[in-house]
Amino acid sequence: METIKETLLRNGFSFKKQFGQNFITDTNLLKSIVALADVGSDTTVLEIGCGAGTLTRALAKQAKRVVAYEIDAKLQPVLAETLAGAENAEVVFRDFLKADLPSLEKELGKYTVVANLPYYITSPLTMKFIEESEKAERLVVMVQDDVAKRFCARAGTPEYGAITAAIARRAHAEIVKYVPRNMFYPVPNVDSAVVKMTFVRDRIPVKSAKCYRDTVRAAFLSRRKTLENNIMNAFSLSRAQSQALLEKASIPEKARGEALSPEQLAKLSDILFETLKTK
Repeated sequence: METIKETLLRNGFSFKKQFGQNFITDTNLLKSIVALADVGSDTTVLEIGCGAGTLTRALAKQAKRVVAYEIDAKLQPVLAETLAGAENAEVVFRDFLKADLPSLEKELGKYTVVANLPYYITSPLTMKFIEESEKAERLVVMVQDDVAKRFCARAGTPEYGAITAAIARRAHAEIVKYVPRNMFYPVPNVDSAVVKMTFVRDRIPVKSAKCYRDTVRAAFLSRRKTLENNIMNAFSLSRAQSQALLEKASIPEKARGEALSPEQLAKLSDILFETLKTK
């Protein structure tokens, strides 16, 4: 049986560094990702960056439907072969970051995102779902292991940052599998990990999603500065106003943003929201 490497070579495919193309070739790993994503016969899957289609085919064997996005149209002949007979799999040759997610969700209904994410779009793509999605039930994504740690970090650790707090408001994130670099073709320079983000309705309720985003952004604006200073600069407040906000939120005066849990940031954002409304 022909390997995926041989299929790529026979079709004259050349890897493009700008697309971060590293394809999964290990059958057991593919099955493991499908299982970790809880894909079953009633699951609609949205895959981003389907590459040579190895994960797409594994998903199609278990899912009700797979809609896979791929930016590199040069993979079309390869995918025509690797997905032959997978009638429930559809490939869309388009940059997913430019897709209208609300319109797509109307057509998909409830769905699960499964992807071996190209490293260069990991953060913007994750934030697209965190900020815009209404019907995604979970995201199961392969990312660089250092990025995986940032997605799931606890407050006060070096890995904790704005994206951690953004994810935490809407989803529970956990690393469910570590993947060594030699499981990919071509072999990347770093190891990877699979992160599972499960959406939970009102996980951390806030009065304004926008104000929460702005508060998180301000909290991590400069790690060298105190939260008091960052809030002053971001929201054009006086020092006295900033100090009063922190006191109302029960946050120590000299606290730094990275020390605050997502729940504390939510409380601060609600107080900011009410304060800014009356300014």
